[in-house]
Amino acid sequence: MTYIAVGQGEKYVTVKKTFEVMGGGFDITVIAVDEELGYIYIQEALAEVQRIEKLISSWDEASETSLINKNAGIKPVPVSWELYKLIERSIQISEITNGAFDITYTALEDIWKFDGSMSSLPNKLEVKQAVDRIGYKNIILNSKDQTVYLNKKGTRISFGGIGKGFAADKAKALLVSKDVKAGIINLDGDITTWGTKATGDKWLIGIVNPERQGGLFSWLPILESSVATSGGDANFMLVNDEKFTHVLNPKTGFPSTGINSVTVFAKSAELSDALATSIFVMGLDAGLALINQLGDTEVIIVDTNNKMYKSNGIILN
Repeated sequence: MTYIAVGQGEKYVTVKKTFEVMGGGFDITVIAVDEELGYIYIQEALAEVQRIEKLISSWDEASETSLINKNAGIKPVPVSWELYKLIERSIQISEITNGAFDITYTALEDIWKFDGSMSSLPNKLEVKQAVDRIGYKNIILNSKDQTVYLNKKGTRISFGGIGKGFAADKAKALLVSKDVKAGIINLDGDITTWGTKATGDKWLIGIVNPERQGGLFSWLPILESSVATSGGDANFMLVNDEKFTHVLNPKTGFPSTGINSVTVFAKSAELSDALATSIFVMGLDAGLALINQLGDTEVIIVDTNNKMYKSNGIILN
């Protein structure tokens, strides 16, 4: 859908497109001087997301991430500066969340399936063996040689809790560098914005009311900001009528409990993405305490009783 608005003496159009990428939906809206240019910008943003997907994919045998995993316990792997810094930032998030966020959680994907194929829980020995291969401290970075080394055989990394946020930020940065006036990127729920709508109004994010199915509690404006939600309703498994969320605790190897959803507001989609996953694992009290200590970051948490909690800077009308 395209519409035209006039603001500050200039004419702008709003151009929107939806794609399937990185295993989910990619909705992008840009504000441009004409429709044709808007679609060019959108295609460039899509190409950037696809480039990032190839870089961080643990499924692509030729990716740098796969090469790191193949050489676990064998040798360090030279990588691009871009991937090196992403891994470095991932480790920093692991440290501030006391290991609730951990890109080496990947071993758990071998034993937990949330695609409907599992009808019983994995045995505790399987889980323990997977957890033994997890630990962000097994990632050894060498900035001089720009290498990444997993020092325990069987340890693997993947970017399920941060990769889409990273890709959204990279697409946004590309468009900003091309002087695109404004836009909003939604990469499978990881949202980042810049500028304002063609009308001059701020971009708005709807906050779901957990006590009213499908109803909205409030609209929050986001300006030059990002938001990500980690929710247990997206992927889960039922065993004996008990629900198990897809958000796994890298320390225990079992699904996290106590929380239905976490929505984090931060400057970058990458940080929002990683913190939403982390807080789901950390739990209500520890999650709120962490966010209230961080600057320019807010959170809304809904527990399994559908009660909403928010950090100190969130004001809902």
